[in-house]
Amino acid sequence: MDNTSAIDIFSALAQSTRLDAFRLLVQHEPEGLAAGELSRLLNVPHNTLSAHLGVLSRAGLVVSQRQSRSIIYRASLDQMQATLAFLVRDCCAGHPELCAPLLEALQPACCSIEEETP
Repeated sequence: MDNTSAIDIFSALAQSTRLDAFRLLVQHEPEGLAAGELSRLLNVPHNTLSAHLGVLSRAGLVVSQRQSRSIIYRASLDQMQATLAFLVRDCCAGHPELCAPLLEALQPACCSIEEETP
């Protein structure tokens, strides 16, 4: 990833509805959400959401697939991972122990819950 790609991604996420949509799609991985359900959950008109999803799609943050009469949207976890990796690539000036709190914070909540379950 280069600076231009990262700027495109951050620009796509720099709007409240798009950020909410992306985070909601991340929560619904791997199934994704139908466009109508996403619109309902976000309380956003279909045409407005369509424009926002187009921005996220052009940034590579969401992918869509037609299933029967619905379009299912999913978060691109690969793009999210690449973006996070880009941000921390040069982290800690060669001192990996300094990155431990960051790596701990990046652990998904679902992993923490599973690890705590006896």
